[in-house]
Amino acid sequence: MEFIEIMKAIILGIIEGITEWLPVSSTGHMILVDEFLQLNMSPAFKEMFFVVIQLGAIMAVVVLYWKKIFPFSFKKNPFVQKSIIIMWIKVIIACLPAAVIGLLFDDKVNELFYNFQTVAIMLILFGILFIIIENYNKGKSPKINSLSKITYTVAIMIGIFQLIAAVFPGTSRSGATIVGALLIGVSREVATEFTFFLAIPVMFGASLLKLVKFGFVFTGFEMLILSVGSIVAFIVSILAIKFLVGYIKKHDFKVFGWYRIILGIILLGYYFFLR
Repeated sequence: MEFIEIMKAIILGIIEGITEWLPVSSTGHMILVDEFLQLNMSPAFKEMFFVVIQLGAIMAVVVLYWKKIFPFSFKKNPFVQKSIIIMWIKVIIACLPAAVIGLLFDDKVNELFYNFQTVAIMLILFGILFIIIENYNKGKSPKINSLSKITYTVAIMIGIFQLIAAVFPGTSRSGATIVGALLIGVSREVATEFTFFLAIPVMFGASLLKLVKFGFVFTGFEMLILSVGSIVAFIVSILAIKFLVGYIKKHDFKVFGWYRIILGIILLGYYFFLR
């Protein structure tokens, strides 16, 4: 029995590692998989597990982008990179709307919107938006081609799109911020990279909130399941991030839009006709 639960944690870690970074909604996939591959754990643990394994995913960003996100050098001539400090200020500003709503209304949001219908509708809606925006931007040159050109105003606007993802599961945090950035005129590469950096405080904050609510009290087996899921999510995230960065250099996001639409339709069909 314990071996089976460990295998489930591995599968869930793989799904988290892939879907957290591709703009296809990790929540939508987790809800669907949980219908068929349920962890034999308490509801409180499962709620915490689905959020906290994101820490494994976020560590992949920290490892891959360490030189771009850590502003201090402690070599022979210590220095601080001002550009990275400014970038972090913009990231924090962009995170504020979602952080405030998350702290004040986390339980209420889960109660109202964490369901098949909301996830499916947001998958389809933002899938359509991806296709429309990419068609609209075709042939146009983006106005913002580097992180340094993201202004505080642009950061706030991207943060508002992230807020949509915080309220409506299925939107996809990365999907919402990328859609918002593309609408504002940010290039695909910069939008994707900024989304990666936004994830660091958001995921750490969300994980800490869930851990506090859970109580930091684990059995040995619960700790094993959480560790396995997080480690697998970390390994798979490294591969997923490298894939996405390479993919968007030659392609647009429309394929993810179509994928979202198809997955949303499948979720609706399953909920109304098979569940």
